[in-house]
Formats: sequence, C-alpha cells, structure tokens
Amino acid sequence: MSDNFPADKDWEEAEYRARVIAELPAQLTQGNVDWAMRQLNVSRSTLFRLVKQFREDGRTSALLPDTRGPKPGMQPLNPAVEEIVSRHFREFYATRRKPTRTRFWREIAADCQAQGLAPPSIRRLGRWLERHDQAKLMARREGKDKAERRHLATPGGLTADSPLDIVQIDHTKADVTVVDPVTRRPLGRPTLTVAIDVNTRMVLGFHLSLEPPSLLAVALCLTHAVMDKSHWLTARGISTDWAAQGIPSAIYVDNGAEFHARSFERACSEYQIDLRHRPPGTPRYGGHIERLIGTMMGAIHLLPGSHFSNIFERGDLDAEAEAVMTLRELETWLALEITGSYHARVHSALETTPAAAWAARTNEVRVQIPADLRQFLVDFLPSELRVLQRDGLHLFHIRYWADELRWLMGRESRKFTLKYDPRDLSRIFVLTENGIIEARPADLTRPAVTLWEHRAARRALREAGRRSVDEELIFRTIEAQRDLVDSAERQTKAIRRHQARRAHLVPLPMIDVTPDADAPDALPAPEGTGSPFLSHPGFKVEEWYDDD
Repeated sequence: MSDNFPADKDWEEAEYRARVIAELPAQLTQGNVDWAMRQLNVSRSTLFRLVKQFREDGRTSALLPDTRGPKPGMQPLNPAVEEIVSRHFREFYATRRKPTRTRFWREIAADCQAQGLAPPSIRRLGRWLERHDQAKLMARREGKDKAERRHLATPGGLTADSPLDIVQIDHTKADVTVVDPVTRRPLGRPTLTVAIDVNTRMVLGFHLSLEPPSLLAVALCLTHAVMDKSHWLTARGISTDWAAQGIPSAIYVDNGAEFHARSFERACSEYQIDLRHRPPGTPRYGGHIERLIGTMMGAIHLLPGSHFSNIFERGDLDAEAEAVMTLRELETWLALEITGSYHARVHSALETTPAAAWAARTNEVRVQIPADLRQFLVDFLPSELRVLQRDGLHLFHIRYWADELRWLMGRESRKFTLKYDPRDLSRIFVLTENGIIEARPADLTRPAVTLWEHRAARRALREAGRRSVDEELIFRTIEAQRDLVDSAERQTKAIRRHQARRAHLVPLPMIDVTPDADAPDALPAPEGTGSPFLSHPGFKVEEWYDDD
C-alpha cells in the first residue's frame, strides 16, 4: 500500500479491477481478453500489464491507478442518464430474468443514444450497481433463499460452498494457567485467537498470547492461517500434516474494536477479503467457531492447571498450584491436538474428517497464497499516521530514521502510514509508493522495548511529576525498571508477566516460516483420547499485558 491511504475513488477503482481480473482463467482466450477490456475500459496492452501486476503481487493496491484525479466515467451520472439507468434497473436488471451486465448496458446505451445522450461505460455502470444493497439485489434476481444463504445466516448457521469461502475468527480466554519458563511460577490464563474454515471445518491457524484480544493477535492468527505450515511444524518437532492454508474470500468476526479498526478493514480489502461483522444478537453467525472453541477447551480441561468452565466443575481444584505448562509448551500441545486429533476425527456435519474434506475439496478451487508473507503480516499490523519531519518520524515519543527517508523529504505531502509491532518498538515499517521502509530509532543505543514497557515508563514519570516528554529519560526509566524486576527476590504474578514480555525482544524474524536446523526429532501425534504432556518449547508468542 502507498503512503497514507489512497483516495477512496482510487481504491474503489483498484477493487473493481481486482474483481474483474480475479474472474479471468489462468489461460486467457481472445474472448476473455475482449470481455475484460470492455469491463475495464482499457487497451489490450494495459489489460495484460494489469493482469501481470495482479498475479505477481496478489494485492489490490497493485492495481491502483497510475495517475490521480478524475477518470472518464467516474463523475456522477447526468440526471437524464441516471433516470434511464434507474428505470432499466427496476424493470429489467433487478428481475428474475437475470440479464447480464453487458445486456443491461446495451439496453441503457440504446435508450441514451435515442435521446442524444452519452451512455455510461460498462465500468461506470458496474460502479453504479455496487452502490445498491447486494443482498436485496440477489433476492430480486435469484430468490430470497439463495440471497440469505449468500449474504445472511440461516437458522441452521452459515454455509460455504467451497474451502476458504467463509472463515470465522474469534478470541477466547483459555481455561488453563501457564507458568514462567524459568521460575515455573504461574503467569495467568492466555488468550487464544483461532480461525476455522466453515466448509471443511479445518482449523486454518491460531495464536496464543498473554494479552487481551488485539489487532496484533488477529494479524498473527491470519498470517498463520494463510501460510504453508510445513516449516512451522518441523521447527516444533511435529510430524503430523497441516494442509490448510490460503487467503479466505470472506471472514466473519464479532464486533470487537480490533475488527473495526480502519487499518484492519483496509488490509482485508487489500487482499480481496470480504469482511463481515456478526450482527448483535445472532449467535448462529459464530456457531462454527464457538463449537470449535468448546472442543478445544474440552481437551484443555485434561491438562494440569485447568480452570474448567464453571465453579461446579472446578470444585476445590487449585488451578494455579497445579499449573506446569509454559505458554510455548501449550502452543505445541494445541498444534498437536489440532493436527493429530481434531483434523483426524470424523465430523458429524461432514460425515468425514476435516483433513479428508480439505484434501478432496481443494482440488476444485484455486488456493491463493500471499506473494510476500512478511508484507501480508505488516499490512495487518496496527498503524498510525505521521508527518515526515526534517529529523525523521516521531512515534510514541521515539524518533525513527532510515537513510531511504532522505529521498522523500521533498514531497508536498509528507504524511505516511506507519506500521508497528507492539511487542518490539525497535523498528517500524513505513509504507511508501515504492514499498516498505524499515526505520529504526535514530539513537541506535536505545534498547528494544515493548509498547507496554514504554507506556509504563511514561506513566511512572507522570506520577513523579514529569509532564514533558524526554525520550532519554523514558529509556533510562525502562532500564531501571528492568533492573528492579531482575533483582526482585520474590516475584509477584504481575512482575513475572513483566519479565515474560521482554522474552520477545531478541533478534527474530517477524514470522517463523523457516525450518529450525536444531529442531528435535518429531513428536508423535496424540493417540486415543489421551493428550501427551510436552516439555518441548514452542514458538515466540506475544506476551505483553495491560495489568490493572
């Protein structure tokens, strides 16, 4: 994506181009080419250039118009033309006859020419149609039942025709306490973010964190969902297969604040993901993901440190006293439970296993993988808008710089979208027209810190009566706080969480997609109803917490 968000009209143009090109087969025929040229109102050479850009990149932003300003046919329709279009829409297009868009355009063009008016292009007509309620339009053209199956939840729940048509994502507090990997003292209950494919019931991916639900957790879960997980499993010593991968066509989420963030909505649009929010008071929209979470929690209840679902099941059990698994061990255990147990059991609604359903049904669809997995993750990270000043970019009262920024100083508009990982403020990602620029603190002696540590230091300074922002003082405060935590003889739960947050501040890739040369021998999949206890370390996970 470019610096700052593109103008809405330019983004809508790119979205329309993406929809048209996505309908083209891998091997183009002359008929395909002629159709696409009419839809997009472009020349043959321009069409092939756009197709090449989109297929190599896979993102909507690759199709943004090269020039700014109004495009032919993008202005509001002439009132007389608008009247003709509206009449044909009511009497012809929005009927059970289901005429094609091209036939719709021909009828309008004939009337316009008869009245001496310039007809709109097919592309402009398509934009006009997109303003209408698509659910109501489908109901008038194809019937209410089909419209509800496509756009609404039926009383029996959502239905998906193919793998990756609909994916549900949700968070839950895991019913188990995890412990510190060094002291083995309790840290608390982690948050599980998980994604499920509605058609095959395959778990696409998940993320564990000691934090409340956040945009970062969603970004990491989605990245895990779309990627090839073979290296990820090998690095954890897991021999079972996890074939599920690919960018979903639509995702269903609840109404959490993280799912309404503009950066999240724009990132979904970037990869042609239809973002749909669960209407309040309609639990059937989230039935599949909630049943999956229930199944996962049922398995977790077999682990030491389980809290169970309610006080009656818990009895006098002291979950924290019995807790033995670290966050990394729990992550590996969950991966085994998903791949070796859940995916291998016959699902009552499928009458086969999720793994078998995925293997059989993905042969009929094209699974799209991000061309750049790192870019995919960055696109879904939280963002802030900042002005490029003469001394660099300022975010969270930290000054960032990169030599590449020097060449952007002469721009009229120097406001850029900055992506950041709250787990590590030692780098930010600057979105420009030519790609991502990774910027570091201008003072290279600054230690890597989490956003939580940074805010805690500022809060401590405010309480001490220091209102002015002093970057050096903030980092000195963070170092002093770390020394205090490290030297504490008796650790409280909050302090142990503080230490856990710092565990991520080591040189690691943004996302683990390469095999680990030192990975241990593969662990077996769980057998029967039992679940093995694992001491094998898992992956680096998000560990920053908003303590009260």
